[in-house]
Amino acid sequence: MEIGISTFLEATPDPSTGVVISHAERLRNAVEEIVVADQAGLDVYGIGEHHRADYAGSSPAVVLAAAAAMTKRIRLTSAVTVLSSDDPVRIYQSFSTLDGISNGRAEIMAGRGSFIESFPLFGYDLSDYDELFEEKLELLLAIRASEKVSWRGGHRPAIDNLGVYPRAVQTPLPVWIASGGTPQSAIRAGMLGLPIAFAIIGGMPESFAPLVQLYKRAAAKAGHDPDKLPIATHSHGFVADTTDHAAELFFPPTQAQMNVIGRERGWGQPYSRASYDTARSLRGALYVGDPEYVAEKIVLLHKNLGVTRFFLHVNVGTMPHREVLRAIELLGTKVAPIVRKELARDGSGD
Repeated sequence: MEIGISTFLEATPDPSTGVVISHAERLRNAVEEIVVADQAGLDVYGIGEHHRADYAGSSPAVVLAAAAAMTKRIRLTSAVTVLSSDDPVRIYQSFSTLDGISNGRAEIMAGRGSFIESFPLFGYDLSDYDELFEEKLELLLAIRASEKVSWRGGHRPAIDNLGVYPRAVQTPLPVWIASGGTPQSAIRAGMLGLPIAFAIIGGMPESFAPLVQLYKRAAAKAGHDPDKLPIATHSHGFVADTTDHAAELFFPPTQAQMNVIGRERGWGQPYSRASYDTARSLRGALYVGDPEYVAEKIVLLHKNLGVTRFFLHVNVGTMPHREVLRAIELLGTKVAPIVRKELARDGSGD
């Protein structure tokens, strides 16, 4: 099982001081995080694309490329690329460039975008939300499959037997589908035989089991072997030397950021400590605690959903950089070995 980090490169106000980290500092911190994650033995680091003041991650491939030459084995992915409001040619070129710099460690996680600020920014109509994604995913997959591309759609100029360069080191360049939990996304990914990543940020992760089965059934119906398709989840959380320290440290920035998003989306009630504590219980969607507890939750997730990759999102809001680096170190050197040992024991029948 692969274990890694995801981030949106949060640049939110510190909930205790009100100080806002600059975008430049957050970007530099991210490069250091990737290097530490690689040294700690983590498998993957993902950056989500956003175009708003409280996130610095508008160009994930650029940040990942900055760390590519400083790392050796960690895979580098978007988490996600908002495919609907970008150009598939440029996406492929950016990530094939990253693939070359990293010598075959780049991935693309494509999504429609739960935040929609990129649509007006790049001149797209939200009424075309679903159609844009389907059309651009078709083009992206055509580009990764063939050096020369001929393609025609409704939202982008046609391409007539033109080459797209540079070509990726990996053949094909990995493309994942990111889903917030809709049946349509699960079916689409399964039919295409693409890996899927579910964002599980609330409720109980086990409730996603029907979507996993839907994905596998769609894959099998389309002629793909569902047992060979990777499945990932992305969840918020934090690891510290003690569970109490992790819980106390992670709550204030989580509450602040969830309240911002809640106001934007009309969720109603403010995010409470009671909600937080319920979510970090064993069956909840928050992975907050010491290494043993977080590992226990990941093992339970694997048993319930059969996931092959787990992303821990450690920066829901701005967190102290030194604490984030410690969390990454603990995830790689403490949590991951426990998880792998437990899964190996289960697999051997002991």
